[in-house]
Amino acid sequence: MELFNLIFKNALRHKLRTFLTVVGVAIAILAFSLIQTVLSAWHAGVEASAPDRLITRHAVSIVFPLPVADRESIRAVPGVAEVSYAHWFGGIYVDERHSQFPQFAVDAETWFTVYPEMVIQPDEKATFLRERNAAIVGEKLARQQGWKVGDTIRMRGMLYPGDWDFVIRGIYQGAQKTTDETWFVFHWKYLDERLRQIEPWRSGNVGWYTVKIADPSRSGEVARAIDQRFQNSIAETLTETEKAFQLEFVAMSGAILTALKIVSIVIIGVILAVLSNTMAMTSRERLPEYASLKTLGFGTRHLVFVIAGESILIAAAGGGLGILLTFPVTAFFAKLLADLAGALFPVFEVGRTTILACALIAFGVGLGASIFPSWRASSLSIAEGLRRIG
Repeated sequence: MELFNLIFKNALRHKLRTFLTVVGVAIAILAFSLIQTVLSAWHAGVEASAPDRLITRHAVSIVFPLPVADRESIRAVPGVAEVSYAHWFGGIYVDERHSQFPQFAVDAETWFTVYPEMVIQPDEKATFLRERNAAIVGEKLARQQGWKVGDTIRMRGMLYPGDWDFVIRGIYQGAQKTTDETWFVFHWKYLDERLRQIEPWRSGNVGWYTVKIADPSRSGEVARAIDQRFQNSIAETLTETEKAFQLEFVAMSGAILTALKIVSIVIIGVILAVLSNTMAMTSRERLPEYASLKTLGFGTRHLVFVIAGESILIAAAGGGLGILLTFPVTAFFAKLLADLAGALFPVFEVGRTTILACALIAFGVGLGASIFPSWRASSLSIAEGLRRIG
């Protein structure tokens, strides 16, 4: 107990130095946790991918459409349980800033079967299926835009000319935290019927197929069977798991993600340097005290315990403060990103792994910063230490 009291008193001996060190560690931990939260948000779509879903797109690029007639051929492949499809719309609602959310023309009859994590009320789904210009939106998107069921939304087409009116007939909720609640989905048939009138050569196409399979362990086999059906056709396909499909989009930002990872490692080095400097200064000032403690019978393990304990206590205080600040700061950034970037980060929350990583880093840095001072104190002879008095 006396050693714990000594650790606590030593930490508070130079209050300003300790305070500044704690603040420095807290800021570094906060920066680290924010970067990890951004990295987690970037991979949210990958984490939310279902193992029983495949994505079939054009073999050249997803920007090239596929014929809607291919659906029945895909459905006939052994192992396929259901097939749905979607097409990117790309409309402008009010202005560019308010339009940064996913807008998909989907097969209304099968979409919510293939995506059961989008939970919608049965009566809202029934109304959606009846009305051709009906739309379903995510709860987070509705909250951001101030929409409610029954509102009429007008969008200006960028990929498809003209004004497009939609009536919100339902708001879906995510079954899990990782479910994206920023989607705007409407009837593909509404889009196709309009295209037949204004641009008939663009009708009858979809962007990609979402294939639900009966056995996830056979995903590779089913994917190959689908692609073989369209081999040497005018629209060859590439079928992959939903996770692989999402990873392709993440890979487009590979340089940014790598830079963020490097910065997070640098931050850990900064924390270690700040705390190591503090402990080195403290150790140099207390060498005579360590020599005196040795004359009183304190062994090496006692000195190491006192020095490491003080270092870990300061690191823990800074780490705890940084973790506590992470939640309000993350909430502020989430709101800011929602206002500026729309649905760029549909899931932006501090994960448990991030908090655990911050705690482990604080402990590890505290322990690491005490290594040199502990070695110096333990190797110090009593005579050498006492000569430093005065």
